Amino acid sequence: MIALMMALGSSLAYGCADFLGGLGARKAHVLRTVMIAAPASLVVELLLWPVLGASFSGATLAWGAASGIASAAAFALLYRTLAIGPMNVLSPVTALVSAALPVGVGLLQGEHLSAAGLVGLPLALVAVILVSAGHGTGSARPTRTALMLAFGAGAAIALQLVFLHQAPSDSGVAPLIVGRAVSSAVTLAAAGMLYRRLGPERPSYAMSAAAGVLDSVANLLFLLAARDGDLAVVAVLVALYPAGTILLARAMLAERVHRGQLLGLGTAAVAVSLLALTT
Repeated sequence: MIALMMALGSSLAYGCADFLGGLGARKAHVLRTVMIAAPASLVVELLLWPVLGASFSGATLAWGAASGIASAAAFALLYRTLAIGPMNVLSPVTALVSAALPVGVGLLQGEHLSAAGLVGLPLALVAVILVSAGHGTGSARPTRTALMLAFGAGAAIALQLVFLHQAPSDSGVAPLIVGRAVSSAVTLAAAGMLYRRLGPERPSYAMSAAAGVLDSVANLLFLLAARDGDLAVVAVLVALYPAGTILLARAMLAERVHRGQLLGLGTAAVAVSLLALTT
């Protein structure tokens, strides 16, 4: 039950971080937002070091760095995917792949589900698709390139989670520190190379920093949940992060929540209840 609650907390934190990051990206180029969010995220993880401890073994450094590279790739692929569109098709694809791959890894590593879990897990995957899907136009179709990018973004997100899970369980927050340092370095290097193309707009510093802090919280809760529970269950629950973004957009921006998304939220509630029986 503790792992389930932490996974849901991670999902909520990811959703809130995406919401704030998206708002920040409206004011300036997304890389300008990340140039603030990434260091803020790293600072939080460094502050957690004395509290939760960190052991920087060779395996921790390797898996942490791999998660950082995957995180940077996920960022680039995800925003490129959403820029091409249509979002209402590509977002569910990305979310589903990001959940399905860790499920496969978890099952291959010997994780077993109860009868309730065997029902709740696919139901949660359906909920991931529903809550991340917007109101379709009925005519827009993604190109082959856009679909490949969506799969790539989902795979990169999944690999980030899997690599964090593979880090030694006694390493504390070291994998997060290493991963964030690597992803920050990659992102800042890209921003430096493209500096002249970023435009003169100034990002929202407070909003961008808050997004980075929430992203750190989400990463930490995922890592703790995956260490305490099954990767297959935790990854699917984390992939419900669009629900948090949807609810915040409804509350703060008065954006409409469509019937399919409401159905997805209800489906998620049922799936979480079933998965709770497995923990």
